[in-house]
Amino acid sequence: MNARDVEFALLARCAAVAREGAQTAQNQREANVFRVAAMVMQFRFPGESGNLMQASEGYFTRYPDEKLEVADVVRKGWVLSLPRLRDMLSRLLHGA
Repeated sequence: MNARDVEFALLARCAAVAREGAQTAQNQREANVFRVAAMVMQFRFPGESGNLMQASEGYFTRYPDEKLEVADVVRKGWVLSLPRLRDMLSRLLHGA
């Protein structure tokens, strides 16, 4: 998988968790991306944002040392930019 495929797979997972709720992030990357996505989506999609935050917090309850600052999530390349994450995830959620 190339970088775009990886990004889309993670965005699709974000959208699924945002819509369905009652899930927990599967790893550090997901947990941190879900948390950042929840932050950038909280005004446009408050319910979905809450689902993402719950999924993130479920993971961080077990692994608190794996929570990163937003800047570190971007620095690692897990999120390319906050506006891009917001826009792409918004498109996926509007298509639901």
